[in-house]
Amino acid sequence: MHAQGCMPNGLSYNILINGSCKALRIDEAKQLFDEMSFRGLIPNTASYNTLISGLFQVGRVFGSKRAFQGYACPGCSPILVTYSILVDGISKQGYLDQALELFREMQNRYLNPDLVIYNILIDAMCKSGKLEDARELFLKLYVKGLLPDVRNWTSIISGLCREGLLDEAYKALRQMERDGCPPDDCSYNVIVRGFLRNNSASRAEQLFQKMFDRGFSADAQTRTLVAELLSKDDNLGLKRLLGESECCQGEKVM
Repeated sequence: MHAQGCMPNGLSYNILINGSCKALRIDEAKQLFDEMSFRGLIPNTASYNTLISGLFQVGRVFGSKRAFQGYACPGCSPILVTYSILVDGISKQGYLDQALELFREMQNRYLNPDLVIYNILIDAMCKSGKLEDARELFLKLYVKGLLPDVRNWTSIISGLCREGLLDEAYKALRQMERDGCPPDDCSYNVIVRGFLRNNSASRAEQLFQKMFDRGFSADAQTRTLVAELLSKDDNLGLKRLLGESECCQGEKVM
């Protein structure tokens, strides 16, 4: 473009930055980002979001935070999407306390976290063994006038299963249905795996059947756990359901 006397505009740079990030050429993306300012172009929200997301993809947590801290161009301020990218990236790297600081910062800026951001934190808390904190944050959804969606519920069910609280996980599955939020295939796979990991074959079979009756099938992780259990316990019901689920998977691929 330069050779032809055609100067790229902000949109052109955003497209190039996005392409570089997708190809994991993050240094190239950062160079393009810096070049925008050098040429008198002001990076916008899309520019920052793309770069921050790209830096997280290659594990550059502190680079992502520095990019976020430089988010101070005229008329350009972090939005919910920006915070969700940052909170998600930091949480996945194990920096839950820093993610919670960002959560509080959002609220101080009068940005109301949405269900996506709540779920990122609830899921991270469950995976960090902070189930009670996750449940407390989950309950705050109602206080904030937000109704938990299937991802919020599934994260809580997963956390309960991880702690071996299977009866509570099953109650949560029932409650989400009563609240008008039908479990999806992920919800069922999570709770089926919970019972399988705790060697509760009969309960796992019941839930597997319900999942199958609703048109869902076991995912690869669940099928592996069922196969492992069947190598120790020849449960005919589970064996039948596993076979039917594998047939369904084959039909979907075809």
